[in-house]
Amino acid sequence: MRSGSAAGGRQAGFTYLGVLFLVMLMGAALAGAGQLWSTVSQRARERELLWVGTQYAQALRSYYRASVGVAQYPQRLEELLEDKRVPNVRRHLRRLYPDPITNSLDWGLVRSFDGRITGVYSRSERAPLKVAGFPPQWTDFAGTASYSGWRFVAESAFLETPQSGGGGEDDAPPVPGGPAGSGRP
Repeated sequence: MRSGSAAGGRQAGFTYLGVLFLVMLMGAALAGAGQLWSTVSQRARERELLWVGTQYAQALRSYYRASVGVAQYPQRLEELLEDKRVPNVRRHLRRLYPDPITNSLDWGLVRSFDGRITGVYSRSERAPLKVAGFPPQWTDFAGTASYSGWRFVAESAFLETPQSGGGGEDDAPPVPGGPAGSGRP
């Protein structure tokens, strides 16, 4: 009987080690899956930041071009929601979108010499995963150290892209030293 109980003890020890090894493997697999999910999630937030930032840049450009008299950018982002400078209220942006990286409405603001808003950027100092392959209007984002380097500025919002075909006056970027007094960049 003594030898039978010793064999049973060895078997129980082997089973315990096997279960412990399986738990360790499952933990490593879950850690890898968590890391993969985190990367996929960050890439999705980056795509959303590019879309939202482009929406703001286009809305800022639209606000500027809709100016009566002297062209101006807004003083506050809320002015993009309801432009009351003209008789018929114009909406340049459907709603104020949160920054997908920080999940906050607290955007960094690019301001002109007169304090008006010409662009937005994320306040996140995290390093982006995307470092190349940006749309033509945002190629200067390549190699930036943090998301705060992704500046969505109105002047860059309408650069010609392969999909747009270009050629229209409204599609053209501002020309430095262009016709004076045009009131438009």
